[in-house]
Amino acid sequence: MNLRLRLRAKLREYRPLTGALLTLAWPVMLENAMQTLVQYVDTAMVGALGAQASAAVGLTGSVTWLVNGIFFAAGIGALAVISRALGARDEKTARETAAQSVFIAAVAGVAMCAATLLVSPVLPAWLNAEAEIRADATAYFAIICMPMVFRAASIIFGSVLRAAGDTRTPMLANLAMNALNVVMNFLLIYPTRELNILGLAFTMPGAGLGVSGAAIATALSYVLGGVLITRAMWKNAAVSPRRGGLRLNAKAMQSCLRIAVPVALARLTTSAGHVVFAALVATLGTVSLAAHSIALTAEEAFYIPVFGINAAAATLTGNALGEKDARKLDMVGRSTIVITLLLMSFTGALLFAFAPVVMRLFTPDARVVAEGVTVLRLVALSEPIFGIAIGVEGMLQGAGDTVVPFAITTATMWLVRIAGTVAVIYGLKLGLSAVWVCMVAENTVRGALYLWRYLRGRWKPAEMRAATTTS
Repeated sequence: MNLRLRLRAKLREYRPLTGALLTLAWPVMLENAMQTLVQYVDTAMVGALGAQASAAVGLTGSVTWLVNGIFFAAGIGALAVISRALGARDEKTARETAAQSVFIAAVAGVAMCAATLLVSPVLPAWLNAEAEIRADATAYFAIICMPMVFRAASIIFGSVLRAAGDTRTPMLANLAMNALNVVMNFLLIYPTRELNILGLAFTMPGAGLGVSGAAIATALSYVLGGVLITRAMWKNAAVSPRRGGLRLNAKAMQSCLRIAVPVALARLTTSAGHVVFAALVATLGTVSLAAHSIALTAEEAFYIPVFGINAAAATLTGNALGEKDARKLDMVGRSTIVITLLLMSFTGALLFAFAPVVMRLFTPDARVVAEGVTVLRLVALSEPIFGIAIGVEGMLQGAGDTVVPFAITTATMWLVRIAGTVAVIYGLKLGLSAVWVCMVAENTVRGALYLWRYLRGRWKPAEMRAATTTS
């Protein structure tokens, strides 16, 4: 009976914090889910134009991910500093840091716009694209990179709002972006045509711009997102820089960059690793490459929930550090790990059970489905430990601890996944399943190392390590 009473008391103690974690997390979950859904719709709409159009649009995806990663890194730097300042009720520092994020977004946006437009004519050739898709690929990449400042604002200022506990506004802005993207795709990609819906025949106007139309739709959605998020940040009482004015502050800028630079480097090394990983898989043949690509896309939907937990954990960790509340910090960590394990165990079980159904959504090819089902069931087993890596990473980022995570991410990507893949393909002459075992091994090792980093507590300030309780 005593054990039952103690358990009930513990649940009552954790209930408010768990509620806060989930309240912050669910809008991010929905935002990511909508992004994934629109990605699927985008792929299908462009795919209707043929394989060359799909290839032209998909070719530069890894480069786009890399560019976005730089903005996400800057956002994480701002989030860590602002959430800690708000936890300490230091609104002045929060506003000064938000002001620095404006300068970072402007400089990074202009610089990345210039760089991407400069390389867009030669990028398809660098990526070994076939000659017939290079013109479309160049046009697509150049168009989506033109509104780079708006893209930077959307990502960086979204992190500023999350640091202030507002995860709902970035979600709503993202929904508006996605809706505009789909509508403009429909109007710009296809030519004017006759449609018949539920027996109603009508003429649907269209620009017939093909791949360029898809690019314009994406670019317009970036503009909308940037405007909406900038307006929301400017109006947010906790972080709006308008009260203190837009002024450079060397100390606040340094605090942001100290956290952001290792995250950007981690994104860079991880992105490079994914490019190499895909190139290695391509040597296994068309069927294996198709199964690999589709399985990666399919798996993405099953770890959406944990990215919501990642964002919420980062904010609450920063708040607890600002409040200098060691007990709350420990409770955030325990809640994050338990919720992550439960969520990812559930989604992993779903992925394992419904792997055949999921693969058939994307391809009718029985050989591709068979290989895809095998690798999806392999990775499903590692979803809980992979979830811990993402959840703990959020806590460490909220604490501003990014150097050691950068080392862990880089080492596991290159020493476990890439080196292991080279060994199984060229040394052991094995196929796609063995390659995904290497990926599962990397997820497992990374999750274990992140958990080790968290449990050691070296990421906490010294005074909070001493105050940590064992309850």
